[in-house]
Amino acid sequence: MGLLDFLKKKDSSEPTISSIMPEEIYRSATLELQDVIAPSALKVTPRELNLGEKIVRTFFVISYPRYLNDGWFAPIINLDKVFDISIFIHPIETAKILRQFQKKVAEVQSQIHMREEKGLVRDPMLDTAYQDLEKLRDDLQQANEKLFDVGLYISLYADSTEELDKVESEVKSILEAKLVYVKPTLFQQDQGFKSMLPVATDELMVHTKLNSSPLSSVFPFISFDLTSDKGILYGINRHNSSLVLFDRFLLENYNSITFAKSGAGKSYAVKLEILRSLMFDIEVIVIDPEQEYKYMAEATGGKYFNISLNSEHHINPFDLPVPREDETAADVLRSNIINLVGLFRIMMGGLTPEEDAIVDRAITETYALKDITAETDFKNIEPPLMTDFELVLAGMEGGESLVQRLSKYTHGTWSGFINRPSNIDIENKFIVFSLRDMEDELKPVAMYLVTHFIWNAIRKNLRKRLLVIDEAWWMMKSEDTASFLLSLAKRGRKYYLGLATITQDVDDFLKSPYGLPIITNSSIQILLKQSPSSIDHVQQVFALTDEEKLLLLESDVGEGIFFVGLKHVAIKVIASYTEDQIITSDPSELIAIKKAKEELEKTVG
Repeated sequence: MGLLDFLKKKDSSEPTISSIMPEEIYRSATLELQDVIAPSALKVTPRELNLGEKIVRTFFVISYPRYLNDGWFAPIINLDKVFDISIFIHPIETAKILRQFQKKVAEVQSQIHMREEKGLVRDPMLDTAYQDLEKLRDDLQQANEKLFDVGLYISLYADSTEELDKVESEVKSILEAKLVYVKPTLFQQDQGFKSMLPVATDELMVHTKLNSSPLSSVFPFISFDLTSDKGILYGINRHNSSLVLFDRFLLENYNSITFAKSGAGKSYAVKLEILRSLMFDIEVIVIDPEQEYKYMAEATGGKYFNISLNSEHHINPFDLPVPREDETAADVLRSNIINLVGLFRIMMGGLTPEEDAIVDRAITETYALKDITAETDFKNIEPPLMTDFELVLAGMEGGESLVQRLSKYTHGTWSGFINRPSNIDIENKFIVFSLRDMEDELKPVAMYLVTHFIWNAIRKNLRKRLLVIDEAWWMMKSEDTASFLLSLAKRGRKYYLGLATITQDVDDFLKSPYGLPIITNSSIQILLKQSPSSIDHVQQVFALTDEEKLLLLESDVGEGIFFVGLKHVAIKVIASYTEDQIITSDPSELIAIKKAKEELEKTVG
């Protein structure tokens, strides 16, 4: 009989070859979820599991101290290692546990009475146990607490046994310091691993009884809040979408520093702070090397000064501020002479010790030429100019070389920049000094000159002020400018001044011996998106974890890490539409704004 005859005689209800074969073929080719997530190989040993490329070891908590403080588990949760945690919580019926408590309390009372009858010294452990049992029994009866069987399991992962041993030792030391003890699941590693899987199956069943209060301290999801009751909105906390609010003038110092690569939004973030600070009646002064703040100054009614060789705005470095009540004219004169020596050191490309002494003496004689001494009233004086200093220097022995190097500032191309009386008034809520059109060779000189001019103006009266120095790495190129920047960071608090330093060249900033002290003297530190070339240096300075390092490399514009003291959170800078229109530096947006403004003027016209 052939196959065809067999199939014809076969009962139709029985499976046939033609119906079985396609189904088996289909099943054999099906790829299920378990095939995707399962390890390529599995080896079970008494102490650990080998999951192909990783080794895993599971532990359970066997003992807790008498008291568990809030956040005791946080050091483990925040540990920079690969691990899983499972917490199984099994409620216990209160009536059932109260019956057991009654028996346990009776046992403890009996032991205490027996010791008293024998005349033995009281046992503090028994007394404490009795008090704890009574208190817990009262809380359970009054429904203030509930009791649970709690299983807490930890699985550690590593690439090698040696690495796993090291991680195990670190975890044990952290927990044992808090009197929490763990044990490995010997000969039960497979059950331990299954208990860690996200299927809520407790195969270990190693439990400790905990009431509600200590159980709440085990809660693994710690929310990172970093905010104060009032201040400027810096951004949104990316951990939990809460607000990051701070008033820099309520911190230990009023300084901040912002590091980011070009285009990461560092100037945008600082502009947003400036705009919001102006609403809190804070005066803001900006040193702008790229003319990024011009539109913002115009939009907010501020003053904009363009400092360049052809500018109509001039600053005379020989200007003297009027002494404060706690200062004398001699103090002010001496301080300004020291600052001027630093300025000439930058202008002349360095000074020898002999030249330094000559310049110091020449500055004093230049002031004397205008009848300005330590006893002079600085309110009604006419300060000398650079040409007066050159005249004095030319008459001094050893000053010939210095006069030649100074001539380009008095008679040459650069004479219009520094050899004129000051004509700048900074009495405004918002002041911007732009250095974009200043030659790169002169930018350190200009920055030094402008910052000293601002410093002298600030010292006249105490007002809440914020000084923003964008692209501060320019000032770190010279020891004198870097030293002065550090002195601003240290002394600003005395004069109610907050210093906001911004830079994109992190390496250039930190190469200076003054870079790190400026960072440590800044209560607020903001790290936005970093370049791969500088991230290792940033990680070392700010003690970032590898995850935080990766966050800074992959952050979008306006995203990063916000530090206040020892605490920090991931932050996203967010502006309203109106704020964005005022502070944006995006060329495409600026062109669109300009076109809209021109069309509006045409329509109105």
